[in-house]
Amino acid sequence: MSKDPPEEPPQERKRMVRPPTRGQESGGRVKAVRLKTANKRTPSSQAWLARQLNDPFVTEAKLKGYRSRAAFKLIELDDRFHFLRHGQRVVDLGCAPGGWVQIAMARGASSVVGVDLLAVEALPPAHLIQMDFTDPACGERLIELLGGPPDVILSDMAPNTTGHRQTDHLRIVGLIEAAVDFAVETLKPGGAFVTKAFQGGEMEQVLRALKAHFDEVKHVKPKASRAESSEVYLVATGFRGH
Repeated sequence: MSKDPPEEPPQERKRMVRPPTRGQESGGRVKAVRLKTANKRTPSSQAWLARQLNDPFVTEAKLKGYRSRAAFKLIELDDRFHFLRHGQRVVDLGCAPGGWVQIAMARGASSVVGVDLLAVEALPPAHLIQMDFTDPACGERLIELLGGPPDVILSDMAPNTTGHRQTDHLRIVGLIEAAVDFAVETLKPGGAFVTKAFQGGEMEQVLRALKAHFDEVKHVKPKASRAESSEVYLVATGFRGH
């Protein structure tokens, strides 16, 4: 479970966040960064590094102190659907490296708990644990740390890939289904669920499950999602309760 790479305070809430300017803030265009040496890197890692160096969202994330460019995905989704509100309890599944946790706290969440297979550097007052979300004990531990049922569950989980397209897709869908089950079991009535998803036939079953439990389900591709990626985000609001 990981956020964006590899591809992948109580305050008055600010709804609009200025997007990255893509190098045109001063009217000029910033030249693309070119790597001077491969330094024994594989072609794929070379391409990934070049893309990172020339990604305006990566640059803007560093300027704003966000731990990942994925923060801009959550910002855009919340600016559109307004599911994050002051005083909420929020769970972040697949929270590494912590970009979504930062945004949830900045937008007023009173309690935030995150889990990931990877160790995540502390972001107090959030509780971040290193654990496998599919472990049967994980859900209970998250609710215990949260101090009650969540108002919002966020999931940017993605499994480690095998390189076999069909196998990887099924593993992705399996994680999404586990997150949906957790949301249906634990969310407060009126709550919201946001998850990363990918285009594919198996997603129809996930959509049907969400529509059976939520008043509204939308799928969105945020501007910070890379054009070549098949990822989209499902935003389910108005949980009807158990």
